Amino acid sequence: MSATAYVPEVFPRRWLSTGLKLKTWEEIEPWYRKLLERPIASPEELEQWLADAGELNAAVAQEGAERYVAMTCQTDDPDREAAHLAFVRDIEPKLKPIQNDLRAKYLDSPHRAGLPKDRYHVFDRAQENRRALFREANIPRETELAELEQLYQKTIGAMTVFFEGQERTPAQMAPFLEETDRVRRRKAWELVAERRLADRDTLDDLFDRMAALRVAIAREAGFDNFVDYAFRLRERFDYGVEDTIQFHRAIERVVVPLAIDLQEERRKALAVETLRPWDLSVDPLGRPPLRPFSDVEALAAGAESIFEGVDPDLGHQFAYLRAHGLLDLANRKGKAPGGYQTTLEDDRLPFIFMNAVGLDGDVRTLLHEGGHAFHALASRGEPLAAYRESPIEFCEVASMSMELLGARDLERFYDDDDAKRSYRQLLEGIVLILPWIATVDAFQHWTYTHPGHSREERRTAWTGLMDRFGGIVDWSGYEDARAHSWHRQLHIFLYPFYYIEYGIAQLGALQVWRRALSDRAAAVADYRRALGIGGAQPLPDLFAAAGIRFAFDEATLEPLMRAIRDELEQLEP
Repeated sequence: MSATAYVPEVFPRRWLSTGLKLKTWEEIEPWYRKLLERPIASPEELEQWLADAGELNAAVAQEGAERYVAMTCQTDDPDREAAHLAFVRDIEPKLKPIQNDLRAKYLDSPHRAGLPKDRYHVFDRAQENRRALFREANIPRETELAELEQLYQKTIGAMTVFFEGQERTPAQMAPFLEETDRVRRRKAWELVAERRLADRDTLDDLFDRMAALRVAIAREAGFDNFVDYAFRLRERFDYGVEDTIQFHRAIERVVVPLAIDLQEERRKALAVETLRPWDLSVDPLGRPPLRPFSDVEALAAGAESIFEGVDPDLGHQFAYLRAHGLLDLANRKGKAPGGYQTTLEDDRLPFIFMNAVGLDGDVRTLLHEGGHAFHALASRGEPLAAYRESPIEFCEVASMSMELLGARDLERFYDDDDAKRSYRQLLEGIVLILPWIATVDAFQHWTYTHPGHSREERRTAWTGLMDRFGGIVDWSGYEDARAHSWHRQLHIFLYPFYYIEYGIAQLGALQVWRRALSDRAAAVADYRRALGIGGAQPLPDLFAAAGIRFAFDEATLEPLMRAIRDELEQLEP
């Protein structure tokens, strides 16, 4: 290893023994009982108790995370599926009430008053909220939800089509949508659309069952609807439901017109009468598709080079992840869809999962998940376990900023002209994704404020939102595929109301990017400093630490869209 190699600090267990196994409830429960029974006689003892509770929670969480990672890496492996479901069914339902008892022990301790208020304000707010939401009657519903979520992943992971003599996953079909042969990419698009529609009843049934459970959980907790419950569950202390609805309107007024301009430019460049769904990924000037790498090792090596260009320390950190098996990058049959970064909390190390198939977008996905990983590494020294995680809205600033910060350092993948193409695609993609984010979020608002709706009403609501935010894309003849296109957005199924965070965070990341255009060193330094705070400060303060504002209104959107338009003009081919 070089002298500059990243060697993560080791945080040995201080209460639990190093080799202690916590794989069954019989092995786990006694340690929680010890915490519940331990007397606490001073603020100092309370802080030590918190540290020990955090250590135990981290060890148990890592057991669950490792099983989840194994399952998503191969959803068609029955042993992995069984191990994951055993944790979901046999451990989590018993864990939730005892963790709530621990929460009550902390909140009701008379020695809490002796802890520094500034230090514990964010933690206390979260613990009080979680106790207020907890209902033991909801545990079986939450377990059933987790099982349905596993079934969704398995259903999507099993999807394949036969194209040009080979069986391929939907992710493996994506490169064909970049081909200059319009007939070929139409056929590729149609095959995937038809395959998704083949499971439409299965997916609609899954969602109906999930939505009913979520509504029941909200009502059990005393809420009139799941929307208000979800905002509390996601600990959105610094903004509310109406703020997100105003954000939808701001996107409609500020972003959609620019998105339509970009779509119209594409239509003219392609010389087509209307822009069809299979025309959205191809290069409009007819240039060959960007193919940045041939295998995932080349992807990982190139990403490491980009990270090092942003900051040498980040390059060394990513090299450590590569060397220690903390990446699973390649798409394959049976692998769960999407990409994520999760933290192995006992080791305080990140793991990155994605489905690379050789696309330009795969580079951005790895930069994105790398940003999450650097966030986890930056905050791993935080003594209070809960503060090693940040609010999602700032976690996504970490990831989206890294996409933008690395967007001009693509020489490991491209020559100068193709690097500019990739950068342009990123900026255009940001403009186009914001209306999609508004569509997905507004759809969830409609869905959960109209309990008992029919599937036909749901399709009508979705198509209305597509009309509002979707621009000029022509779906004629494919209305059924359009009406069910929400099925491909896994967040709607797995993480309800976790999507607007991407929009909020995108505005934060764009502010980091705009600062970096004139002072890259300062922007990167503030970005990294903010990552190191973890979750120890409220959301607006985390944005401020990164040198940006926590705001997502028209006044924030307008200058950022102007900056993107200006940059795109400089990138004209």
